[in-house]
Amino acid sequence: MLRNKNTFTIVSCTVLVLLAVLSRIINTETHWYGFAPVVAISLFGGAMLKHKAYAYLLPLCAYLLSDVCLQFFTATPGFYGVSQYFVYGGMALVVLLGTQMRRPKALRILGFTLGSSLIFWIVSNFGVFMEGYNGLTFQGFLTTYLMAIPFYTPTGTSIFFNSFVGDLLFSGALFGLYALADRLRSSFLARA
Repeated sequence: MLRNKNTFTIVSCTVLVLLAVLSRIINTETHWYGFAPVVAISLFGGAMLKHKAYAYLLPLCAYLLSDVCLQFFTATPGFYGVSQYFVYGGMALVVLLGTQMRRPKALRILGFTLGSSLIFWIVSNFGVFMEGYNGLTFQGFLTTYLMAIPFYTPTGTSIFFNSFVGDLLFSGALFGLYALADRLRSSFLARA
């Protein structure tokens, strides 16, 4: 079934989208905000998918599907305003960053993951500023970003810590598991 590398990639991507949707819903409902694999999936897709349209669709579909599920099946709104466009835009920028990764190696993946986390944080919080919660002034801009530096969620864990650690863990897992699965697939095909 998975002899064709393209089929292998499509099946892998479908599984990633479903895992991202499920984890984002669970994490939102349990107040583990930010601890979801969507930034890692964006980076992974940009770096690993040959067809870049799929790389952009992967995280955007995961976000859209999870937003729809949150909107209609939970008490948490899935669609919440102008800042949401910046969240989607941040994901697209992370994919773009991933397209610049050449030959994924551990140190390179670490650097790109840190860059991805920072890009998403900057862009998504700029969306919060544009929403106007703190005023559309320079002081409002500073306040928005100062408030985005980790305060604590009801579970007592830092949102930034959740995002940062989640991005590192999920990126390592995605790139590592993909390399392992691809190696196993190749060795299976060599024996067949």
